[in-house]
Order: sequence, then structure tokens, then C-alpha cells
Amino acid sequence: MIGQVVAGGNGEGNRLDQLNEPTDVLIDKETDSLIICDYDNRRVVRWSRRSGTNQGEILLDNFRCHGLAMDDQRYLYISDVDKHEVRRYQIGDKNGTIVAGGDGL
Repeated sequence: MIGQVVAGGNGEGNRLDQLNEPTDVLIDKETDSLIICDYDNRRVVRWSRRSGTNQGEILLDNFRCHGLAMDDQRYLYISDVDKHEVRRYQIGDKNGTIVAGGDGL
């Protein structure tokens, strides 16, 4: 099976057209985009699935995202391995709410 690069593909790095150890991805059907945990760049990025897209957009940063999910109300749930917590975010929200962990261990 031959795949097609849909995000990154420009080597490891921190530019908006690069990823550095992506650990999880989900499809946001409402915006026809991919939301990606970009672990070593300490950010969550969104890449449009439309042809011609060559870089992502930073949704959230300054934490090590290891996994993510989206519920029916379009809340993002993101695990932060450095803070040992899971936070819930609305798209556009930069703070989020701790929903699990967060005891600082």
C-alpha cells in the first residue's frame, strides 16, 4: 500500500510545515482538517485536508501532548505528560479545564 503525506513531510523541525514526533491525530469533520499532537514541538496543530495545504496552524502550545480526542460538542481532550493531566479545551480556548490528574506528581 502506498500512502500520501497529508501533514509535515518536510523533515523533523519546528516550522509550521514540519512536525517533530507526532503522537496522535484525529479528524475534525466539521472543518475538514486533521488535529495533531506535535509532541516534541510542544504544540497541537491543525492541518486542512484540502489540497494545496502546505503548513499547519498552532491551536495550543507549551505542553507535551501525547494523546487527544474530540467529543460530540467539539471539545478537545488533551493529555499533557509533563503535568500528568488531561485538559478539556473549546477550539480557540488557550487555558482549558483539568478533567483528570493534575496533582503535580
